[in-house]
Amino acid sequence: MLQKCEGIVIRTTDYSETNKIVTIYTREWGKIGAMARGAKKPNSRLSSITQLFTHGYFLISRGSGLGSLQQGEIITSFRSIGEDIFLTAYASYIVELTDKCTDEKKPNPFHFELLYQTLNFMNEGYDPDILMNIYEMKMLNVIGMYPILNQCSICGSTDGHFSFSIREGGFICHRCLDKDPYHFKLSTAAVKLLRLFYYFDLSRLGNISVKQETKAELKKVITAYYEEYSGLHLKTKKFLNSMDQFRNLL
Repeated sequence: MLQKCEGIVIRTTDYSETNKIVTIYTREWGKIGAMARGAKKPNSRLSSITQLFTHGYFLISRGSGLGSLQQGEIITSFRSIGEDIFLTAYASYIVELTDKCTDEKKPNPFHFELLYQTLNFMNEGYDPDILMNIYEMKMLNVIGMYPILNQCSICGSTDGHFSFSIREGGFICHRCLDKDPYHFKLSTAAVKLLRLFYYFDLSRLGNISVKQETKAELKKVITAYYEEYSGLHLKTKKFLNSMDQFRNLL
C-alpha cells in the first residue's frame, strides 16, 4: 500500500551497486526503513531525496517488512550544514543519536519536531554546541534516563550551591558534597543551563550566548552521564571530539 509521510533521512546504507536503504525519522510513523532502488545512480529521481539530513515528503510502499521508496519531494535540504564540515559533524551526531535511541515504528511527533528544529536552528547559524547539549538533554528520557535537576538528589533541598553527581544521578547541594567525593563542581550558569536544556521547549530558543568555560562544564557533565548510564558508543561522537581538537589548532 502506497502511503505518504513527512520525514528526515537519519541514515543511509549502500545496498548493491545501485540501491540504498534509507532510515527515515517520520512525523507519522516514527523511525522506518525503506529500500530506494536505483538511488545511487547519478540521474536517479531518488538521488537527492535520499541524502543524509534531507527533510521531505516521502511516498513509500509499506508492507510487513522493509518498505520501498517510490518518490519524494524535498522540503528542506539544510544546505548550510552540508557545506560546513564542522556542522556536518554535529548534525551527524544528532541523527546517529536519534537512530540509536529510538525504536522502529513508534510514532512520536514531538520528537520529530525536536529533530527538525535542532537541524533547522543549526542550519540557520545558532551555536551547534548549545543545540547539541539541548538535544542530548532532551534525549535522556527517550532512553530511560531521568536526572534529578530540580532539587538535591540526596536531601531534596532546592536551595544552595549545586554540583552534579554521576553516582546519584543529578544535582547535589553543598551540604551533601561529602556523600560523593567524585562530584563535578558547577558554576551557577552551568546549573541553570542544564536545568533549562532539560525542561524548556526548543521552539522558544532565542540567542543564547554561553562562555567557553561554561560550555566545557556542560560537555564534561553530559558526556560523563551518558558514558555511565546510556551504553552508547557512537562513532560520530568520537569524530566530533577529534574535530574539536582540529578546530582548536586553526
